[in-house]
Amino acid sequence: MKTFGGSVLYLDRSDINTDEIIPAKYLTEITKEDLKPYILEDLKLPGFDPKGAKTREARVIVSRANFGCGSSREHAPWVFEVNDITAVVAESFARIFRQNMFNCGMAAIELPKEKIDLLFSYAGYPDTTMAVDVAGQTVTVRGGGKEETISFAISPFDKALVLAGGWVDYADTKY
Repeated sequence: MKTFGGSVLYLDRSDINTDEIIPAKYLTEITKEDLKPYILEDLKLPGFDPKGAKTREARVIVSRANFGCGSSREHAPWVFEVNDITAVVAESFARIFRQNMFNCGMAAIELPKEKIDLLFSYAGYPDTTMAVDVAGQTVTVRGGGKEETISFAISPFDKALVLAGGWVDYADTKY
C-alpha cells in the first residue's frame, strides 16, 4: 500500500493556480516524468525556491484556500505525482483539481482555516513531517518536539480511489 506523508512544503498563499503548479509551456511534454523538473516553476512567494531542497524533499504540501484553481489540466497533479508528493492539505481546492488528485491516487485534504493555521505553526521547525492516514482519515504533524493529529472528511468513493492508487487501478478491481 502507498505511504502518504513525509517532509512538508508550506506554500502560504491562497489561489495557487495550475499554471503556477506546472506552467502551460510544458504541456507539450510527452510523459509525466518529463514534467518533473518544472514543478512550481512560476510560483512566486517570498523565500520560495522551486529548485531548492525543500521542494525536492517534499511529500506533502500545505497551503491556503482555492488550491489548484485556473485551468482544469491534469498535468498539475501529474507533476506532484512524479515528484513523489502524495498529499496536498488546504482550506479548499478547485473542484476539478481536487478530483484529478483523487483520480491519480493522491490525497487532497480539506481542513478548516483554524486547522490550516495550526499546521502552519509547524512551518518553522526544520524537522516537520506529516503522516496522512487516508483509511483512518487523519493527518498527524510532528515537529519541534510537538505532535498534533487532525481528522478530515473524505467521501467513501474518493477514499476508495486514493486507496486503490487512482481511477485506473480502482476500475481494474471493480470492472
